[in-house]
Amino acid sequence: MSKKRGLSLEEKREQILQIFHESQDFFLLKELEKLGPKKGVISQSVKDVLQSLVDDDLVLKDKIGTSVYFWSLPSCAGNQLRNTYRKLESDLSSCRKRFAELVEQRGNLKKGREESDERKAALEELKTVELQHKKLTEELACYADNDPAALEAMKNAIEVAHSAANRWTDNIFTLQQWCSTKFPEAKEQLEHLYTEVDAFFLHIRPAFASITMPWFRLLCH
Repeated sequence: MSKKRGLSLEEKREQILQIFHESQDFFLLKELEKLGPKKGVISQSVKDVLQSLVDDDLVLKDKIGTSVYFWSLPSCAGNQLRNTYRKLESDLSSCRKRFAELVEQRGNLKKGREESDERKAALEELKTVELQHKKLTEELACYADNDPAALEAMKNAIEVAHSAANRWTDNIFTLQQWCSTKFPEAKEQLEHLYTEVDAFFLHIRPAFASITMPWFRLLCH
C-alpha cells in the first residue's frame, strides 16, 4: 500500500485559509496549531505556513495586550487578488510600451546601416584602424617609464621630499636645543642619544642614496 502523499506548501496555505474563511473568526497561533491537523497540516508547520500567508497579506495579524491574533476574511483575499491583478496589468502595460519603444528605436538605428559594399569596406577599415590603435597603445606602454609627465611628477615628488627632509632636520635641531636648555642636568645622556641617532642615519644613508640618486640624476639631466 503506497504511503499517502503530504500536502504541498500551497495546499497547506489553502487549508489554513479555509479555517479562517469558514469560521470568519479570530485565532491565536496555538488555536491554529490545534485546528491545522484537522485540515491535514501538522501542528509543527502551521507557524511557517501562517507566516507565509501574513507575508502575502492574505492573513492579517495584530497584537492585543500580550496576545497576537490572526484573521482573514474572504473579502481580504479577494481584495489582495484584485490588487495583484491590477499591478500585473500595469506592469504588462509598461512592458508593452517599452517593447514598442525599443522596436521603434531599432528601426531608426537600422536606417543608413543597410548592408552594402560601401558599408562592408567601411567596417573593414574601422577594424584595421582599431587594430593599429591597439598595437600603438601597447607599444606606448613600453615607454611609460620615460613618460615626460611621469618624470616631471617624480621630480616634483623628490623636491617635496627634499623640502620635508630639511624641515624635519631643522625641527630635530630645534628639539635638541630645547632639550639641552630644558634639561641641562641630562646633557651627557642627551649627547649620547644624539650620537646614536646620528650613527643610525649614517648607516642607512648609503642605502637610501643608492636608491634615490640614479633617479635624481635622471631627472636633473
